[in-house]
Amino acid sequence: MREQSMVPEPEFESYYGRQILKTPTWKTPDVPLYLFLGGMAGGSALLAEGAALSYRPDLERVARLAAAGGAAAGTVALVHDLGRPERFLNMLRVLKPTSPLSVGSFILAPFSALSGAAALSNLTGRLPRLGRLAGAGAAVFAGPLATYTAALVGNTAVPAWHEAYRELPFVFAGSGATAAGGLAMVFTPVAQAGPARRMAVGGAALEIAAAEVLLTRVGMVAEPYQQGRPGRLMRTARALTAVAAGATALAGHRSRTVSVLSGAACVTASVLTRFGVFEAGIASARDPKYVVVPQRERLRQRQAAEAH
Repeated sequence: MREQSMVPEPEFESYYGRQILKTPTWKTPDVPLYLFLGGMAGGSALLAEGAALSYRPDLERVARLAAAGGAAAGTVALVHDLGRPERFLNMLRVLKPTSPLSVGSFILAPFSALSGAAALSNLTGRLPRLGRLAGAGAAVFAGPLATYTAALVGNTAVPAWHEAYRELPFVFAGSGATAAGGLAMVFTPVAQAGPARRMAVGGAALEIAAAEVLLTRVGMVAEPYQQGRPGRLMRTARALTAVAAGATALAGHRSRTVSVLSGAACVTASVLTRFGVFEAGIASARDPKYVVVPQRERLRQRQAAEAH
């Protein structure tokens, strides 16, 4: 039988209050925008394929352009964060399956090429069969593009990201679908925007549910998602997402004005979610308690299990 300590557990303090982890050097707004653009582009590529199969030409064109534009802008943001274009090209020299950044580069590069070719064919009307084939190819990479960034941040030692590695792919997938559907709602006539509305509402439901599970499961490490600037960003994003999804479901199919405003709110909420997740990670890296306290708790749990 293990003896019970009569001395109260001391409160956590780090060595002279110093950080244990080095703060990530990723740039703002480059990386949060890259996280957002990848999700939006991936969702748009899937939406474009659905529009092509159901013969909604206006929706297909908007989604094709969004997929290609998002991939291009995301590549620019990534290269700017890396500092020099050749660093991105160097990552394409060798595929490292153990590196999420390397795998992500091999997802982003073909997706960008295929979505760009599909959008160009759709705009010019030339080589329609090759354009459709390129669009289908982009759709194959769409899901991985929208979610691999969650694996990228979850594979770090940053507590708020690493501890949430199970939920972040679902948060990012939902947020990307919400953004893709919302953007298409803004620029597509109501009569053709049915799939975009369904994608926005479904993505919103997935994002909100996954974020709620995250906050419940990871315990105290979820505090950065709820406090300070990251907390404000996440709460605003969640409120915008819920209101926009509700308005879309109730009146988006009847009112062009509601469709545009709800779509814009969906896109804005998705941007805020990515900035909130990014800044929550930075905040957790700066506070050493999010590193040490969970480690101590896991140690206590193992000791308790061994005692029984």
